[in-house]
Amino acid sequence: MSVAEPVGAAHEERPGADRRVRLPKSAELVAGHLRRQIVRGELAAGAALPSESALMAQFHVSRPTLREAFRVLESESLITVRMGPGGGVRVRPPDVDVAARYAGLILQHQGTALADVLQVREVAEPQAVAHLARAGGPGEIARLRAALVEPAEPAESPLETLRRLERFHPLLIELTGNQTLRVLMGMIEHIVELADRSRVQSDAGSPDLATAVARSRAAHARVVDLIEARDAERAERLWRRHLVAGRDYLERGDGTTVLDMFG
Repeated sequence: MSVAEPVGAAHEERPGADRRVRLPKSAELVAGHLRRQIVRGELAAGAALPSESALMAQFHVSRPTLREAFRVLESESLITVRMGPGGGVRVRPPDVDVAARYAGLILQHQGTALADVLQVREVAEPQAVAHLARAGGPGEIARLRAALVEPAEPAESPLETLRRLERFHPLLIELTGNQTLRVLMGMIEHIVELADRSRVQSDAGSPDLATAVARSRAAHARVVDLIEARDAERAERLWRRHLVAGRDYLERGDGTTVLDMFG
């Protein structure tokens, strides 16, 4: 590929229209080419890119232009760059956490209430539970059962207990097999986990936290029973009640916003 390749002619414009067309910068073209290779899997995760001199020759660009392209990809968390001896450029696959952080920035800017985010989960997860009750097979049930098994040793801290409980929610979404839903809910779960950890840290050692944990474990176990029994209606209803109770516990009616979660 050469970034000097001619750009196709712009579409015909109305008389009197501003005919100025912004052509992509060379660095943007280089970044776009490498980005496509990364998302298509042509450049494997963790793989090193060719040397700067090789890439400069491939794309017919200068070192400053190539490094500008690297900065674009690094800002998208698609590569890591280490300069100097032993350094280099390595590929990072697209990450849901990166999308979650960006979504969090937008929600922060809009002053979004935490309850608004939690309500999204109340819409999506009960539907996922109902779907699993109707269509889930032995493999899905086995994975849900495995997620309920208590470790031999007790959790070292309330946060560790929380992490074990948190894993159940994305598992429900994952088992639907819907990749789009998985990405979207991954962003929501990132924000909810921040809220969970903030509340757990403030409630550590309190009866409220012990009660919340016990109720969560009971709800998780019961919903798996209902999924296995193919009772989609009761499973969906139970899970929605569980999520609403979780929202009440996390929100406390104090108007917490997403900004409060990210700090």
